[in-house]
Amino acid sequence: MNGHNPDILTCLANLSADEVFTPPKLASAMLDILPQDLFRRPDTTFLDPVCKSGVFLREIARRLNDGLKDQMPDEQARINHILTKQVFGLAITELTALLSRRSVYCSKKADGKYSIATAFPKPDGNIRLPKTDHTWNAAGKCELCGANQGEYDRDETFEAYAYPFIHGIDPTEVFNVKFDVIIGNPPYQLSDGGFGRSASPIYHQFVRQAKKLEPRYLTMIIPSRWFGGGKGLDDFREEMLADDRVRRIVDFEDVNDVFSGIDLAGGVCYFLWDRDNPGLCSVTNVHGNTETTSERRLDEFKTFIRHGEAVSIVRKVVEKDEARMNKQVSGRKPFGLATTERPKKTGDLVLRWQKGEGPYPRDEITTGIEMINRWKVITSYVGHDHAGNPGTDGRRRVLSKIDIIPPGTICNETYLVIGHYTSKKEAENLVAYMKTRFFRFLVSQFMYSHHITKEAYALVPVLDMKHHWNDAELIARYGLTTDEVVFIESKIRSFDRTED
Repeated sequence: MNGHNPDILTCLANLSADEVFTPPKLASAMLDILPQDLFRRPDTTFLDPVCKSGVFLREIARRLNDGLKDQMPDEQARINHILTKQVFGLAITELTALLSRRSVYCSKKADGKYSIATAFPKPDGNIRLPKTDHTWNAAGKCELCGANQGEYDRDETFEAYAYPFIHGIDPTEVFNVKFDVIIGNPPYQLSDGGFGRSASPIYHQFVRQAKKLEPRYLTMIIPSRWFGGGKGLDDFREEMLADDRVRRIVDFEDVNDVFSGIDLAGGVCYFLWDRDNPGLCSVTNVHGNTETTSERRLDEFKTFIRHGEAVSIVRKVVEKDEARMNKQVSGRKPFGLATTERPKKTGDLVLRWQKGEGPYPRDEITTGIEMINRWKVITSYVGHDHAGNPGTDGRRRVLSKIDIIPPGTICNETYLVIGHYTSKKEAENLVAYMKTRFFRFLVSQFMYSHHITKEAYALVPVLDMKHHWNDAELIARYGLTTDEVVFIESKIRSFDRTED
């Protein structure tokens, strides 16, 4: 049985993961960042190209209904005008089409007996689901969205999950309307058929497609993982950071501050793209009941520095123009061995893996040979904090177990080699450096998933490991202020908790 042909209850469960319903409070907050005079104009047009529950269109219609009262005193005429001339949507599935029409028209049929609109000649009204299909290539992937053919290819009796907005449907042609505002909460990912339960991000394709339509304003809520790039997102990150029409970002480091019960590494954010008014971006960070806002260029650094308070710290580190540890840290397979690789019956080396160690033959190692006979500092490729998210106090430990392995010992993909030395003392000093809040704070600037790759060390300076570094010395070396130190301590807990 096909893995994506669920019954209705499974479908609803899926909608709470990759296709997340938007709470009305969040939809209202996103509408608040738009110029409010848009809701007092009878010619403003709005599009949600990824309708799920219809909440955006419903909240827009409410604001328009209030904003147009003086211009259109007749309530039914006003409602008809708003629903037929101003709010439009493309659904993502048959189910969401029905839900959205029920939310907006108070009836699953726009022309039905109980519809609040009386001017629609057809049941779908202005919330439509055009027929679309995936375009499969020879590799078994959709050329337009990257979906895996083995999971999403099916006959017409099942949902295709070929979302119209990124599969060739132009809503300006569907509705014969040029849109002033595009707003939505796109699907976040699709299975790509990779190892295990692999999925590729898809939300960035909706953002790109929306920009192509050149609305006056665009606002969408998407995972914040794009801040750091990664799987399929590096080019998108560069585009967004270089686009000075991105004028607002509201960022939630903990996804549960927005979507209760959703497990989404890196949090979520919504943004405002203003076509005609480029400039600096106002970035608001939200965690629990705390909000901080800074105004800045988004592309000052290669990665996006999430917190405004961190920018001055990163500047001081970068200004030193020292070598960076991402050039020193190993790749995902330091010795060419996958996570599944285990010790052999015999061998003159020792293989460290997740649950222990055992012999391994030297002649089977072709990668990382230069590190074999040196003291090596390793740490897990997976971070300590759940899905890369901070704890309830807003702080992270960042790194998981740190260990030193001696000459003659190697490791599989479970670990990264952070440094290798001729002396054990240098390795011990690197461990001490890694345990400082300063070191882990710089790594945390790249934490938008549960994995910590070598690029997460791109801000960390390479220092002389013949010296034993501590936070006090690092604070003095980089001239950090008291406020900057307090901020670091508010984000990074002590490694062993003895200082907390």
